[in-house]
Amino acid sequence: MNYEIKNDGKFRYIEEGEGEPLVLLHGLFGAMSNFMGVIDHFSTRGFKVVVPLLPLFDLDLLHTSVGGLQKFVYKFIEHKDYSNIHLLGNSLGGHVALVYVIKHPERVKSLILTGSSGLFEHGMGDSYPKRGDYEYIKKKTEITFYDPQTATKELVDEVYGIVNERIKAIKIIALAKSAIRNNLGDELCKIDQPTLLIWGNNDTVTPPFVGREFQRLIRNSELHFIDKCGHAPMMELPGDFNIILHQFLQKLNQPAAVE
Repeated sequence: MNYEIKNDGKFRYIEEGEGEPLVLLHGLFGAMSNFMGVIDHFSTRGFKVVVPLLPLFDLDLLHTSVGGLQKFVYKFIEHKDYSNIHLLGNSLGGHVALVYVIKHPERVKSLILTGSSGLFEHGMGDSYPKRGDYEYIKKKTEITFYDPQTATKELVDEVYGIVNERIKAIKIIALAKSAIRNNLGDELCKIDQPTLLIWGNNDTVTPPFVGREFQRLIRNSELHFIDKCGHAPMMELPGDFNIILHQFLQKLNQPAAVE
């Protein structure tokens, strides 16, 4: 299904459905299309699903960082005046979500991380071979997923186009290095929101032990693994992903039992 991309000042975003906001943050090579299965499911089940387009290539080089993206998300949420937010991030988007929750917890009702950076990751973007190596980019894109067929030609072409544009390649490297530097291990104890961790059991970018470490460090968290699944569960196995997320959100919104 195609959704309208709204333009509001410097913000471009999808906003579908009505209810508590479910705000989705994509990763370093991600796009709004990564979340189509989530938008389809939750926009018709009592949630306002919001996907801002993160300015990965639009910030000046000094602010092309996890912190710069977090400030953008903060300005977007303030501008839209969302509250009781369920904040979901994949990969670098998870890292941005973590920094946002640590700095601005008051608007967030729950946090959902899938394949998040912030503790450890095998990056694709911290270095590149010479531009023009399509097969290298194809292989790197394929290992994001358990099933290499998930890396369609369209997706590989998109990544190849990014890394072949010099300024974009420089900014990808800047963001990847920023993510590696910005380790949140000592700050995760500040997060009080109920947190859902959904991890691919075959994730090679942020392997399963990373999910377990997030669970250990975030006190009110639960961890679910999806078998035969890589770094982007909401793309590779959206049905399984949506079931886990739906159950978590339902449980949050159930009235507390009277003793």
